[in-house]
Amino acid sequence: MKFVLDIGLVITSVLMVILVLLHRGKGGGLSSLFGGGVQSSLSGSSVVERNLDRLTIFVGVIWFIFILGIGLDIKLS
Repeated sequence: MKFVLDIGLVITSVLMVILVLLHRGKGGGLSSLFGGGVQSSLSGSSVVERNLDRLTIFVGVIWFIFILGIGLDIKLS
C-alpha cells in the first residue's frame, strides 16, 4: 500500500509542477504555446486556461489525498 501511495505522490507531484508551469503569468506563459493565447470575447480567460485551472485543482486534490494517505499509513504503522 505504501508503495502505491509513494508512486502516486511522485506522479502527481510531477504533474503539478508541469501544470503550474503551463499557466499564464503576467507576461504570458507556456500555455500560450498550446492555444492559450486566444482570448474569449465573453470572459477574461480562454477555455484552455479554464480547463487548465480545473485540471490543476483536480490533480492538487488527488495529490493532497496521497499526502493524507501516506500520513495515515505512517501513523498506523
